[in-house]
Amino acid sequence: MFFRKARAAQGDEAMNSQFGSTALNTAQAQKDHSVSDPGPQNLGLVRLNSNSDRPPPTDQGSVGSIWHSFDMTHRRVQEGGWTHQVTQREIPLSTEIAGVDMRIDSGAFRELHWHTADEWAYMLTGSARVTLFGADGSMFIDDIQAGDLWNFPAGLPHSIQGLGDEGCEFLLVFNEGSFSEESTFLLSDWLKHTPPELLQKNFGLGPASTAKLPKEDPLYIFASALPKNSLSEDLAEVSKHATLPKLNYSFKASDMKPTHINQFGEVRIVDSRNFPASSKISAGIVTLKPGGLRELHWHPTVSEWQYWIQGTGRMTVFGAQQNARTMDFHANDVGFVPAMAGHCIENTGEEDLVFLELFACPFFEEISLNNWLRSMPAQVAAAHTKLSPEEIAGIPPTANKIVG
Repeated sequence: MFFRKARAAQGDEAMNSQFGSTALNTAQAQKDHSVSDPGPQNLGLVRLNSNSDRPPPTDQGSVGSIWHSFDMTHRRVQEGGWTHQVTQREIPLSTEIAGVDMRIDSGAFRELHWHTADEWAYMLTGSARVTLFGADGSMFIDDIQAGDLWNFPAGLPHSIQGLGDEGCEFLLVFNEGSFSEESTFLLSDWLKHTPPELLQKNFGLGPASTAKLPKEDPLYIFASALPKNSLSEDLAEVSKHATLPKLNYSFKASDMKPTHINQFGEVRIVDSRNFPASSKISAGIVTLKPGGLRELHWHPTVSEWQYWIQGTGRMTVFGAQQNARTMDFHANDVGFVPAMAGHCIENTGEEDLVFLELFACPFFEEISLNNWLRSMPAQVAAAHTKLSPEEIAGIPPTANKIVG
């Protein structure tokens, strides 16, 4: 916002000095008339996305859909919580990642289930107790707090239970763009669709016992009592029947020191190098101070899927062939950047901007435009940018990730 106002002010000043105030007023009137929209408008969306309604002159063509919001999707509400999702159906170019926003009440469960994709999660509010059963017979249990993560590989069964007075809300990320939370493998659904005599033979139970098993709609999310045991007591109980896993499937990102930090913000990078269980999904947890800019960069192998947690900002995406798009983003929005597309993100608000960058790959990788220009011979950079050697020397020499 600052840069757009500055450009406008500089343009007005130059025009005023050359042609006088009359010419300035005429030109401004013509400009306002060109972008005016006397027909119907959704003013709520216009106010939220002024950069889409009145795009910067550098925008051109189309880079595809780069914005959606969880607040625009259907929310499935159960007795015990709710869920909604943004997938390839909402952002067609997002073939590698889909996301689910889920809320679980105190004591309630996301029932025992498994997926065809890996599940990476970020706890937004509250806390939960999670379980995961491994193919080697191991059992993982942990309590996850706000700001922390877990990663459950595809095919491994798990559960999530809300703790405390308010339960929890978390973001789930899957390395499968067409993923649907409605198509998970649910324990109750399986039991319902297995003949009773086979259940009796499998469990070694009589008809009276198997008659208690769920027979209605799948549980999915359901209300329950808070766990009676502490985490240490649950761990002691399961150790009687199962081994501890070789990998830790949770990551205490809330205690992690920033990977990059300066006066304009910070980035925490979580990938398979510091979270080995997350072998297929990597992430950046970004905080931008007001006026801070996530520098111009791109990712060389995969697309970027974003979840905006707090604050307001705008993102410009360059898609080659003179295509570029600028959009405004707010909390609970999803952003998308196609693989190798150049982009930057600016905090346009008065509070810290916090968002997640997610990638369907084991390692976080990016190319910094500043770092690239400073790493090449100065004569090469000058020939391409028309900047003087002194000006090139003023560009930050390393990949700072955040500038201001």
